Amino acid sequence: MAFVNSNREHIVDQKIDTDLSSIDYENKLFLRLVAKGKRFEKVNFRFTIFDTAYLRNCVFDSCDFTGCRFVGVNFYGAKFTGCKFDYATFERTIIDSDILNNCCPGWDNLKLKFARTLRVNFQQLGDSKSANKAIKVELDATEIHLKKSWRSNESYYRKKYNGWKRVGKFLEWLNFKVLDFVWGNGENTYKLTRSVILLLIAMAFFDVLNFQDVTKVASYRDAILKMPEVLLGVVSPAYYSSRYLAIIYFTRLVAMGFFMSIIIKRFNRR
Repeated sequence: MAFVNSNREHIVDQKIDTDLSSIDYENKLFLRLVAKGKRFEKVNFRFTIFDTAYLRNCVFDSCDFTGCRFVGVNFYGAKFTGCKFDYATFERTIIDSDILNNCCPGWDNLKLKFARTLRVNFQQLGDSKSANKAIKVELDATEIHLKKSWRSNESYYRKKYNGWKRVGKFLEWLNFKVLDFVWGNGENTYKLTRSVILLLIAMAFFDVLNFQDVTKVASYRDAILKMPEVLLGVVSPAYYSSRYLAIIYFTRLVAMGFFMSIIIKRFNRR
């Protein structure tokens, strides 16, 4: 037989009217569960589904939410301390972003997945501030995970990423670091502005070394002042080759694309 009963108990339209401690609610389906101001301590919720639940101002201490799915849950005012959320997912769930401060999984690959599902959840609710916080945690965890994938001597990484897979992870980490430096992987306007400034300085030095008098300070000053106009296409010096102008044009398109991408992302979260 291809299928067997998962023995998931359905608990529908119930209300919790007392504090709970050391109770096993593994593999349940809570539909329209209600609890307000209750305390849950060391409760096992592994692989349980919370659907359209209302758990306002509740306190969860050292609870296990491994593999849980939260859909349309209201955790307004709820506090989580020392809880485990490995492989948990969130959809349209009202929950405080403080959960990212004290309940992230220990493994970096699980941590980035945890932050990612919360980021998508916050975006669904239009909570841009919490979404930005989740993105930062996700990017930090991604960087650490990619670095460990090719560099760490931990048995997990060396067993999963060996041979050419290790090389591939190194290239993936290198690409992540380059994009992080250029524009913060699409999340940092400051880094993109810094990259454009460095590009203008490099263009100015190229101009002076190839077309101006390198012994004169005025050559560097004039070149730096002129480069923004060159990059934006307002000025196209006649002594520049068509190939170099094409490179500048392509660079301008990429930079504008990066700026527009960041702006669009910010507006989409609102």
